[in-house]
Amino acid sequence: MRLPCPICGERDRREFYYQGAAVALHRPAPDADADAWQDYVYLRENMPGDHEELWSHDAGCGAWLVVTRNTVTHAVLGAKLASEADR
Repeated sequence: MRLPCPICGERDRREFYYQGAAVALHRPAPDADADAWQDYVYLRENMPGDHEELWSHDAGCGAWLVVTRNTVTHAVLGAKLASEADR
């Protein structure tokens, strides 16, 4: 699988490290109630199809990316810098 780094261009997946679902970008406020934190930590929709994932380009520029990937076909649909992702 090849991932498109917005800084370095398309690279082999082995240069990147998977960090999990991009839901981590939508972290509740530190003073949020226990229900908000419970939902954030434990509730995940795991439907097949297009998902946003966090990847870090460890063997390249070191950037954090949000990669849109189809979990059924493994097709990579795009990538953007995590700093530019909608929060």
